[in-house]
Amino acid sequence: MNRIIIGTVLLSLGAIVGVYLGIRKEPVWISLFNGQDLEGWEVKCVEKDSGKNYWSVQNGYLTCNSMGDKDHASVWLQHLVTLDDFELRLKFRAHRDSPGNSGVQVRSRWIEEAGSSGEGRYEGPQIDIHPPTPWRTGLIYDETEGAQRWIYPDLPNWKIEPEQGPQQWIFGYADDPRPWNDLLIRCEGTRITTTLNQLQVADYDGDGLLNDANHQKRGVGMKGHIALQLHVKDELLLEFKDIYVREL
Repeated sequence: MNRIIIGTVLLSLGAIVGVYLGIRKEPVWISLFNGQDLEGWEVKCVEKDSGKNYWSVQNGYLTCNSMGDKDHASVWLQHLVTLDDFELRLKFRAHRDSPGNSGVQVRSRWIEEAGSSGEGRYEGPQIDIHPPTPWRTGLIYDETEGAQRWIYPDLPNWKIEPEQGPQQWIFGYADDPRPWNDLLIRCEGTRITTTLNQLQVADYDGDGLLNDANHQKRGVGMKGHIALQLHVKDELLLEFKDIYVREL
């Protein structure tokens, strides 16, 4: 009788531990934005833009506002965590009267000595957000020095035409019935996929580029930070909320 009881107890404990470990192995969505302040985030920019409040929290939204001010270089809001394989999901709201460009850097970092002025610049792959021509949103541009060009689609430089973008896309503005856009970014190995409002935009395999000698030397492409962009000399009003990440 004792053997049966002991055996049953051990079996039950094993089942409990197995379930517990199974739960822990499941990817868990973690919030990167608390809706109140910029805890966990930091601004990266050249010295002359230091102290300018382009990035703030307004009405519970992470907000970039440079409307009426073009006198700035690119200003980035970087999350402190570094990631390699992960999924990132967020919502953003664009405004029709905002002519500026933004984007989401992944596996990227601020390099202090980089750039033509040597004051620093952000490098790594960027998922574009471009309200003036919204068909660009979700495409992938490489900000890495020595490799600055569109990588999805595969183009030689920064120039891109509508016919080179996706055939189908959905994009909302603040005055639309559905004002918030859902963006999902998945980075696994050398592959990056992007989905905008449930439509896949990019499916890119960066083997031979994201893991090449240049990207490895600069510490980007396969591991790094997430950051949000205010493009150089742009007037931008853009809001973010519900920013979550899970490691793969």
